[in-house]
Amino acid sequence: MPAGTLYRGREGMWSWVAHRVTGVLIFFFLFVHVLDTALVRVSPEAYDDTVAIYKTPLVNLMEYGLVAAILFHALNGLRVIAVDFWSKGAKYQKQMLWTVMGIWIVLMAGAFYPVLQHTLRTLFGS
Repeated sequence: MPAGTLYRGREGMWSWVAHRVTGVLIFFFLFVHVLDTALVRVSPEAYDDTVAIYKTPLVNLMEYGLVAAILFHALNGLRVIAVDFWSKGAKYQKQMLWTVMGIWIVLMAGAFYPVLQHTLRTLFGS
């Protein structure tokens, strides 16, 4: 580890970084969503073209990433609330993080087919 480094790269720091990154990604999704929805008033044809792009396998994978970001951000946000407002939260923050990660993995596994079924059917057939 370089001398003078403030963070040691432990779980708390990485959850902090992931929380910020997922928050920014969700913000940009909402920004693009508002813009593309507003496009319907400007040019319905352009809006239809945009929606057609959204039906591609690449964008479907990005939707799965969006689900991952939203779920992690929400679950980790609940953990942050517990750390801040529960008197023993700081003591158990590492265990709560691993619990969040376990719940996140289970939920992401459950979301795999429902979110990606269009892409899976497109690539591999019915």
